[in-house]
Amino acid sequence: MQQQLQQGLAKAGLALSPSQQQQLLDYVGLLDKWNKAYNLTSVRRPEDMVVKHILDSLVVSPHLEGERFIDVGTGPGLPGIPLAIANPDKQFTLLDSLGKRIRFIRQVLHELGIDNVTPVQSRVEAFIPEIGFDGVLSRAFASMNDMVSWCHHLPHTRGLFYALKGQVDQQELDALPTDCSVTDIKALKVPGLEGARHLVILRAKINE
Repeated sequence: MQQQLQQGLAKAGLALSPSQQQQLLDYVGLLDKWNKAYNLTSVRRPEDMVVKHILDSLVVSPHLEGERFIDVGTGPGLPGIPLAIANPDKQFTLLDSLGKRIRFIRQVLHELGIDNVTPVQSRVEAFIPEIGFDGVLSRAFASMNDMVSWCHHLPHTRGLFYALKGQVDQQELDALPTDCSVTDIKALKVPGLEGARHLVILRAKINE
């Protein structure tokens, strides 16, 4: 898996230190171990996790603007934990409503010595941050309309929404609120992954 990760990072143009790479591999190991009891992901093979979870999360890293991010519906910490490992200078809040997922994330942070992640167990509409975030990340929402509507209170006035998608559906874009604008759509190339991946970057006036 180490060689698989190294090759994937190189193809994606991402430079991570040996210690960061080891943290990512250790995270996969914990995810594989806990998955047997907690059913955290439908991806069962660690080799597939490297592609579908680690590299799929990390390709977003070059596009992040700011220092404070929230990963909404993070599940077992995706994309938040890989991004936090790759960006130790940024702060990440990982939000999920299920206790077993947050317990797993806390264990990961403890075992891997990650200190720039804050796990929060809450429904998104019930979580009110003291300060708005630079970016709201999610790959869990069924639609971007839901993401913007349910998370409108999370970014500050210049904050952005980062929606991780497969194909970009024009109907989904057309259904966005009128006060929400798409600032960019970036095609992402995930080494080893078949199918399209896109990052849709949005700004909403509803958070002003």
